[in-house]
Amino acid sequence: MNQKRWLTVLGIFLLAVVMIAAGCGGPAEEHADEPVEEAEDTNGEEAPREAASLMLGGSDSEVNVVARLAEEYMNDNPHVSIAVTGGGSGVGISSLIDGDIDVANSSRPMRDTEEDAIRDNHGEEPYAVRFAVDGVAVLVNDANPIETLTVDQVGAIYRGEITNWSEVGGNDQEITLYGRQSTSGTYVFFMELVVQGEYSERKRNMAGTSDIVEAVIGDMGGIGYAAIGYADEDGVKALKIAAEEGSEAYDPTVLENVTSGDYPLTRPLYQYMAGKPEGALLDYLLFEVSDAGQSIVLEEGFYPITEADREFNKKALD
Repeated sequence: MNQKRWLTVLGIFLLAVVMIAAGCGGPAEEHADEPVEEAEDTNGEEAPREAASLMLGGSDSEVNVVARLAEEYMNDNPHVSIAVTGGGSGVGISSLIDGDIDVANSSRPMRDTEEDAIRDNHGEEPYAVRFAVDGVAVLVNDANPIETLTVDQVGAIYRGEITNWSEVGGNDQEITLYGRQSTSGTYVFFMELVVQGEYSERKRNMAGTSDIVEAVIGDMGGIGYAAIGYADEDGVKALKIAAEEGSEAYDPTVLENVTSGDYPLTRPLYQYMAGKPEGALLDYLLFEVSDAGQSIVLEEGFYPITEADREFNKKALD
């Protein structure tokens, strides 16, 4: 073999070695044992999708509906694992700031100081998505004859200024106050919009929304507040609430009353992220606000987002 031909063969051999190394070595080997799912590519062929794991935590009002949404999403996307925990909106936001979770479920808007903490800790802007609409229900025992209250009356009850049901047209019975702990977004929402001051020291602070519902079921004189998704339990009823004396009272269990904003205790439900969502997280959030996701929101007792909410979501989802 002459020298020129020998050099050509050697070059082909070295090229083959380089191509094999590029296909089998490097960072790809680090993920060789990770599970993957097949996804259809643009040619109709199956291509692998990387496994992903998401942690969502926070609002106790949101925990059940988010868990259901996550479950349905994972059924169609088994390569994605989503864990959902409660504990309160404040707990969720703190966990997001600390980097312990990917999404903070919050039934209240994030405070300026919390947004600043996201920027300081992560070097990223906070992003938010509204995925459901809630009418915070004022609940009483089903045997209580009261059907309607004004926002001012409910506030006076929770400030401790009204202590007997007879003062608002009910039975001569002491009112027992049930509410959430200060880490709850609903605690903050209710205090700012309804109580407009300090809660009565007589209020019994419950660990979770379901605890409030159970307490009112077992207490003829009880009153509590809860996300609308908890208002369909046997033994409690949601009161019709009027914005002020002499105005029409609205039932929060009627969809149009809440989505129109006529029910005075209406609020959006939020999810917060550190940085613009992408990948599996973005895909999951898009599922939540899709027709399929919004159907699940309705099934869980909450209401679909409005056009204003969809406009709000564009910053994070577009």
